[in-house]
Amino acid sequence: MGLIDNVERGLEKLVTSVFRGAGGSEVKPVEIASRLRNSMDAKSLTIAQGRTLAPNHFTIRLSDPDFAKAREWGAPLAQELCGIAAEHARSQRYTLQGAIEVNFRKDVELKGGVFEVDADISEAGRPAARQSPATPPPPPAPPREPAKMQPVLDIAGQRYALNHASIILGRSADADIPVEDPGVSRKHLKIEQRGTRTWAVDLGSTNGSFVNGQRVVGESELFDGSNLTMGQTRIIFRLLPPAQGGRA
Repeated sequence: MGLIDNVERGLEKLVTSVFRGAGGSEVKPVEIASRLRNSMDAKSLTIAQGRTLAPNHFTIRLSDPDFAKAREWGAPLAQELCGIAAEHARSQRYTLQGAIEVNFRKDVELKGGVFEVDADISEAGRPAARQSPATPPPPPAPPREPAKMQPVLDIAGQRYALNHASIILGRSADADIPVEDPGVSRKHLKIEQRGTRTWAVDLGSTNGSFVNGQRVVGESELFDGSNLTMGQTRIIFRLLPPAQGGRA
């Protein structure tokens, strides 16, 4: 909990003055962080032994005055909350379907100082559609050939396009992508392209490799938004249009 507490203290210091409702009411960022984690726990689904699926898309509903204040810090605050959600998912060994997203929305029915958190399980950051039972399903879309996407690794803000069938990551200078981290083995992890699918293969590393908080035993398939961890290094696997790919 030490790391999460430190993040929340920094978050509180950063935006304490953002949420000031009428009559002195106040929404505290640390309260939003706590409610977000609780929502993740409450809506998690155990789908197999040792595997629990948790929400990764969150909508923070705020009153009109609080929402106006939140817009001034929307992106930085959302990024901090995404980090807290990612740490909580990792600590609870939750499985996520895609990247974590946090959005803010105005709710005119809420009073100043009151907020709600909606949590959804979604793929690639897109929330699942909510329909009433009486609503007929939409007609099926005509089939179309999917656009070819470029697999990319995002490491500390640097993007590496995966242009080869096999890429080795590790502390060795001979690795395709060298990672300067004492917790990473010399040849730690291999990323393999097999047709249109991508796999993370642990190379017998000392400290192990993790995908969405789950230790890789042999290999694990990667999807857009998958979070990889090796040592203290965090990596995000993304599928992007080819023009947005980084260096190999």
